[in-house]
Amino acid sequence: MPSSKKNPTLDDVSKTIIELLQEDGRRSYSDIGRAVGLSEAAVRQRVQRLTDAGIMQIVAVTDPMQLGFRRQAMIGIRVSGDTRVVAEEIAAIQAIDYVVITVGAFDILAEVVCEDDEDLLALINDSIRPIDGVLSTETFIYAKLQKQLYNWGTR
Repeated sequence: MPSSKKNPTLDDVSKTIIELLQEDGRRSYSDIGRAVGLSEAAVRQRVQRLTDAGIMQIVAVTDPMQLGFRRQAMIGIRVSGDTRVVAEEIAAIQAIDYVVITVGAFDILAEVVCEDDEDLLALINDSIRPIDGVLSTETFIYAKLQKQLYNWGTR
């Protein structure tokens, strides 16, 4: 979800709806309605407005290992020229699921989920390195995912 330059103002009810869905994305609208004092229809409308505005997404999170994707990695990318242009090209690569522009040792970080090491090598050599502006890459292979949460709440 792209960030806007201005943070949206959310009332306490919308914040609670988001937090309840972060705990359990399958929670029913009627259950949420009871928790926040709204009807099921009102919750459905709020959720729709929040998703339409890009404030939240409701998605199924899978375990890549159980789906045959045995290699996960973070790739640090150094760039010359406009980092935003390179980041857009990298984000368009289907195997890449996370792209951020940074201001540290790397200009871009990209998270990838691949079937195996050969798939990872092909992705780096055939898709990432040929992009104009990519100077170098450094790959950090995940040995074990220790923690990943999606319940950071609202402000």
